[in-house]
Amino acid sequence: MVDFVVNGSWGKRPEGPRQVAAQWAETFAALESTGEGILGSWCHDAASHASSREFVPVSAPALTEYLERENRAHDAPYIGYSASLRTRQAGMPLVELSVRAGGQTQWVGSNVALSFSSRVVQDDAVPALRRAHEILRILADAWDIDHGKVYRRAEYRAVKEEFDLDNSAPRCGRAVYLSANRAALAPEGLPAEYSRTARGGLIVDLTYGGTREPSIDVILDVNRELRAAGALEALPKPYERDKW
Repeated sequence: MVDFVVNGSWGKRPEGPRQVAAQWAETFAALESTGEGILGSWCHDAASHASSREFVPVSAPALTEYLERENRAHDAPYIGYSASLRTRQAGMPLVELSVRAGGQTQWVGSNVALSFSSRVVQDDAVPALRRAHEILRILADAWDIDHGKVYRRAEYRAVKEEFDLDNSAPRCGRAVYLSANRAALAPEGLPAEYSRTARGGLIVDLTYGGTREPSIDVILDVNRELRAAGALEALPKPYERDKW
């Protein structure tokens, strides 16, 4: 069974559909460049019959048109532009890339997420999962996120319950991304591989490049240390900025 998510979040950053689409297109291009063979043609609903699927080119102009079509409500510039696309290759999990970004409101955050799901495919059949820390870097670079993480659902639930977190709160999974100001607070000596990103952020990878499987207890311990250091503080609402 595959149940895997890589995501990133940030605060208020007003952007139009063209800007959001350009970042989305950059994400698709970077994912394709990994050469993992799990990504194919992207469509609105990969679960539907092939003859009825709406395939969407992942170029910036096509994605701009798609975002505008999916967000026709008058309040879209205020709450942000939301959309998702899916792909499924034979013998591979369903892959979905979703985004909500560009809103002017101080009360609704922005996020991007790449999810892998299947009830029949096993993790070891999907090499990309061992490179999820690299996917986290792609999201961080393309979207200039404030914080992000890699997790399985069971890991997410364990952290949520242990620290009584709401869904948008920063947390560490099997890897975590910290924007520059958060990274400055991260303690040394965690059981993880540390790597800097192009925007000055930090990835703390508990899988050591996909070579280890961190236990939930280890993930909880790392959350405690990062929280104690102040690196996982929530952005205060109403949002006055996009990053910590």
